[in-house]
Amino acid sequence: MNTTSDTEPYFLGIDLGGSRIKSVAVSTGGKTLEYESTPFEDRAMEWADRIRDRLNKLRLRRGEPAAMGLSAPGLAARDGRCILHMPGRLQGLEGLDWQQYLSFPTPIPVLNDAHAALLGEAWLGAAQGLENVFMLTLGTGVGGAAIVEGRLLRGHLGRAGHLGHITLDSRSKNDDVGTPGSLEMAIGNKTLIERSHGRYTSTETLVQQARAGDLEAIGLWQESVRGLAVGINSLINVLDPETVILGGGIAQAGPDLFDRVSEILEEYEWRPRGAHVRILPATLGELAGAYGAARQAILSGQIH
Repeated sequence: MNTTSDTEPYFLGIDLGGSRIKSVAVSTGGKTLEYESTPFEDRAMEWADRIRDRLNKLRLRRGEPAAMGLSAPGLAARDGRCILHMPGRLQGLEGLDWQQYLSFPTPIPVLNDAHAALLGEAWLGAAQGLENVFMLTLGTGVGGAAIVEGRLLRGHLGRAGHLGHITLDSRSKNDDVGTPGSLEMAIGNKTLIERSHGRYTSTETLVQQARAGDLEAIGLWQESVRGLAVGINSLINVLDPETVILGGGIAQAGPDLFDRVSEILEEYEWRPRGAHVRILPATLGELAGAYGAARQAILSGQIH
């Protein structure tokens, strides 16, 4: 945890991840007043109790937040009050009205976690000032979000931005949402054991072995990055961004990832009059979703 002055008004952003809860307290202008990242176990709504405890501690020390927002996996309801659809884990999250649960005086806007991460990067990170940008978070799966003409793309049901679920190979197996041969399956950690026939258990290990000259690792890494790059190429044609932001644990591969993606795009990207799309690393790390949730709280307050 990090703290500064505890006397100024603040906005609170909470990001409920797969195994950690991240929170940031910020000023209206985005000054970080305090942040925290704590682990939790996915059982008996422990995560919800931890979020409530975090808020109550802040209330005692700083007073009531001027507003707060929350980021979580799943599809957010159209009214923004809860996560409407999140099967398989975090039991109790679906339909949970956070304003009621936390006894908060004003509505708490709830965002999909990838949407929130891009909103955070657009406010304080690598996507600042951009009107057209999309982001991929590369980890266990592949999350995504897009800002088009200055607006976060949400869609009819909240599915917009699930960019990891585009098809690269129509003859391949279906992913978790039924998409055959998806981008997520091509590079996500969740399929690495299967893709490597049990030889590698994490992309970090795969990249280390590739750097050490392991020919099998080199081949698999190049194949994985090629899937990512051609997926990005297709999404560029759909969304016409200025920039693509890559975040998540796999993006920590650095030049081994970014240089190779750029090389492949040199070959395939449609570049009218020589224009090309920048590929940049995310800069806010694991706190991106929390910053995005805080930003949405500020924006929602301005709307109301």
